[in-house]
Amino acid sequence: MKTLATNRRASFDYELMERYEAGLELTGAEVKSVKTGHLSLKGSYVTAHGDELFLTNSLIPPYPHAHKETKHEDTRSRKLLLRRSEIRSLIGKSRIQGLTLVPVRVYTKNRLVKLEFAVGKGKRQIDKRDTIKKREARKDIGRAMKAR
Repeated sequence: MKTLATNRRASFDYELMERYEAGLELTGAEVKSVKTGHLSLKGSYVTAHGDELFLTNSLIPPYPHAHKETKHEDTRSRKLLLRRSEIRSLIGKSRIQGLTLVPVRVYTKNRLVKLEFAVGKGKRQIDKRDTIKKREARKDIGRAMKAR
């Protein structure tokens, strides 16, 4: 499994609970572009439209060597491939419980492009400060251990 892109802000802005894996419905030129590392999950999120889930606002620039007629829109919504029962439970969690579906990383599994996303609850400002304090404490401990 090769990781192609990660959303580093996801764990900072959200308290991530359950993680899910879904396939991405991409065109051929998009797959080529993603596999060469041209993908950004910054500011992207998972939305529900009817009985389907979509990855919204992720940036996949056009593949430069693709045919001119196969150019795609950079930030179009891309369908997620999941089982119907999983989709229903995720829609229920996002609508009823007020949780957010946050993309965490995109990777390849065999020849397929997969998206890992998590059910998350938004952090308040004070929670973010706590996260920063803990991270700084871990760094200080690491430096002290290295110095010994």
